[in-house]
Amino acid sequence: MNNRLPLGGSLLLTAMSTFAQRAERPNIVFIMTDDHTAQMMSCYDRRYIETPHLDRIANDGLRFTNSFVANSLSGPSRACLLTGKHSHKNGFTDNTSCVFDASQQTFPALLRQAGYQTAIFGKWHLESLPQGFDKWEIVPGQGNYYNPDFIRMTGDTVRVKGYLTNLITDKSIHWMEHERDKTKPFCIMIHHKAIHRNWMANTPELELYEDKVFPVPETFYDDYEGRVAAQQQEMSIIKDMDVIYDLKMNRADKRSRLKRLYESYYNRMDAQEKAAWDAFYGPIISDFYARNLSGKELAEWKYQRYMRDYAKVVKSLDDNVGRVLDYLAAKGLDKNTLVVYTSDQGFYMGEHGWFDKRFMYEESFRTPLIMRLPEGYTRKGDVDELVQNIDYAPTFLELAGVEVPADIQGVSLVPLLEGKHPKRWRKSLYYHYYEYPAEHAVKRHYGVRNERYKLIHFYNDIDEWELYDLWNDPQELHNLYGKPGTEKVTKKMMKELHKLQKQYDDPIEQKL
Repeated sequence: MNNRLPLGGSLLLTAMSTFAQRAERPNIVFIMTDDHTAQMMSCYDRRYIETPHLDRIANDGLRFTNSFVANSLSGPSRACLLTGKHSHKNGFTDNTSCVFDASQQTFPALLRQAGYQTAIFGKWHLESLPQGFDKWEIVPGQGNYYNPDFIRMTGDTVRVKGYLTNLITDKSIHWMEHERDKTKPFCIMIHHKAIHRNWMANTPELELYEDKVFPVPETFYDDYEGRVAAQQQEMSIIKDMDVIYDLKMNRADKRSRLKRLYESYYNRMDAQEKAAWDAFYGPIISDFYARNLSGKELAEWKYQRYMRDYAKVVKSLDDNVGRVLDYLAAKGLDKNTLVVYTSDQGFYMGEHGWFDKRFMYEESFRTPLIMRLPEGYTRKGDVDELVQNIDYAPTFLELAGVEVPADIQGVSLVPLLEGKHPKRWRKSLYYHYYEYPAEHAVKRHYGVRNERYKLIHFYNDIDEWELYDLWNDPQELHNLYGKPGTEKVTKKMMKELHKLQKQYDDPIEQKL
């Protein structure tokens, strides 16, 4: 990703790694958000906003500069990180037709069996109920930003007054302080709905960023030449972003496909919240319809509105991360606690004219990953090796002193946390996206990426190959597949693709 900032270099101190120095098993605080892209974290990119509390984690610990997902979609991504396995192995390939078998082997269940206290609060989004936790409270489906419902372990669903990001943090801190068995190490998953569509900010943040003009991405008006699948998607800010649902331009005489859904979210607010919301959006709505924008003016107005709303939701999230960090420090838990922050995938902030994710292109394939390490691990700075979200499970297990099951497909990151650079570390990554036909119309595809090149195959009702040289074309505008002079690299990448499909036992096209 461009515009990254150095955090003091990639090759810093190696960790003290003797068992005596790590005799106490570390706690694990695993914070994950939805659709939070690295572009919108100032420890990765300073073009847009500041995220001081997330930066605290990165500055005190590690920033992974080549962190990726196995399937850029919320539910499948969560299944991958819980199991340490690719989607075809954990059984949750897409959000439209799957139910996650929560009784299967997951890292929280293995930690619990090994004596850890385990909990998850917030977003689960796997169509089943959690297993392997001492305590859980989850939101149904995507959850609601305002006055959300929570499903509890007792089997009932209750509505809780407040803003969801605050409430998830409240519940998490309360469990750490009052409910867990303090004689045991713990693993808590603080999993937020934020920054998911439709980006409804908390009322104290509504006025933020209104004077900021965000730079329009260079590829905002991409024409997708030579990229058939990119031409057929339905995630364009210009064409597909709903002015009522996404951008809150609701008025009684206006209609849109998602108007009723927006109004259902709005109607969860109490009178005071609605008054603040209407006071803020009312003048913007009046101005928007009075101007009757079209063409480029409308496209860039929608982009600015989108960026501002998204940034406001990030602000609340960042503040709540700060609350967790402050709690750990106040209770002396920060010394022996691994703090992890990531998202379920990346997201498009206008690049290629898009919002959402799904594609294997860099903006959605990449995901932020920062860690603050427990005592005994002194490495700080950047980690440049290729890592993937299937690696989280074996990492947490090894840190806890739990044997990593042989069927886990991810690789423990502990050697990287110790400052090592294993010669046999993976040289490429495998990706597979399944959800089509579905929202946003992104075609099914799989692919391989190494340090320099990426090969993608779009399949099912389409048969298109794409090849990119990421060193010379980081924005992935020029499909090199089939071009003269690329035969050798194409053959090499095809061989690597089939090797990974065999390694991960994904049978599609192994015989080609």
